[in-house]
Amino acid sequence: MSRLMRIGDVADLMGLSVSRVRQLANEGAIPSRRTEGGHRVFDLGDVEDVLALTADSRFPRLDPLGPAQWSRVVELAGLAEHLVWRETAGDLGLDVASPAVHVVEYAFGEMLNNAIEHSEGTAARIRVWSNEGVLAFEVADDGIGVFEKLRSAFGLPDSLSAIQELSKGKRTTDPVNHTGQGVFFTSKAVDRFSLAANGWMWVVDNVVGDQTVEEVRMGRPGTTVRCEIAPGRKRSMSEVFAEYTEDFEFARSAPTVKLLSYGARLVSRSEAKRLLEGLSQFTEVRLDFEGVESVGQGFVDEVFRVWASNNPGTRLVPANMGQAVRFMVERGLPGA
Repeated sequence: MSRLMRIGDVADLMGLSVSRVRQLANEGAIPSRRTEGGHRVFDLGDVEDVLALTADSRFPRLDPLGPAQWSRVVELAGLAEHLVWRETAGDLGLDVASPAVHVVEYAFGEMLNNAIEHSEGTAARIRVWSNEGVLAFEVADDGIGVFEKLRSAFGLPDSLSAIQELSKGKRTTDPVNHTGQGVFFTSKAVDRFSLAANGWMWVVDNVVGDQTVEEVRMGRPGTTVRCEIAPGRKRSMSEVFAEYTEDFEFARSAPTVKLLSYGARLVSRSEAKRLLEGLSQFTEVRLDFEGVESVGQGFVDEVFRVWASNNPGTRLVPANMGQAVRFMVERGLPGA
């Protein structure tokens, strides 16, 4: 029996735009026919046949960087991330002694290991770009998606909360075997870090010093992470670690407050509690208020009086406050 699909459903299934599916149909790459009303429809069996011939169609996609210089689809079971990196660096002739390549080696190992041990997927597509303008890699797995994994493990209300948890560091669904530091330090080390899953994308741009969260059309389940760095960058991993460590321990965190919500206003005690969850593990926490337009009295009181008094071993350092936020924070500080 024929199982007909409209073009939008095919686009979702394949992880492509509607215009790209239309182009493929016009070229005959995906069989289709017209209904009596003139609408283009596709048979599910035909679409699945095309998917089977496209090895990387099961992986979510980000905007293209152009043709990759190195690309593989690998099975995750039993995979050793350091061996994949060794093959990649050798095939591309990378200068493993350069600071930029050293940073990418660290990030590559951490992100591929996350796919192997946390994604609950079976395979990953790895792509690497190496040219005069950029050194970059992308790991896309076919698992359940990192934000859904965190949301479920920590009982969080949504993917935005999961992004906030990742930005703190020391947050992991497997604390016995992992420290939860990989995503945190990778996002600080590279020039541009993009993590997309479950319909959301978190971007950390260290060149301009900003972070963004946006809804994206993934098309497929799974997680895609991309790291980009200028080949000539001199900052080393030891410098990155030094900024957040004390006596060789990961002691400082710098969560971005605006990641709490899809907006610029924070007012409630519940938002404050969500922000501060897990931060008592650090001796110093720099709260970055960049992009936050206003905060409420309850939010400020919960952060700077209630939580601070209950966690005297952690120093809270507010930063990048606009005038309205600064007024509320200073007004709410104990002894103000």
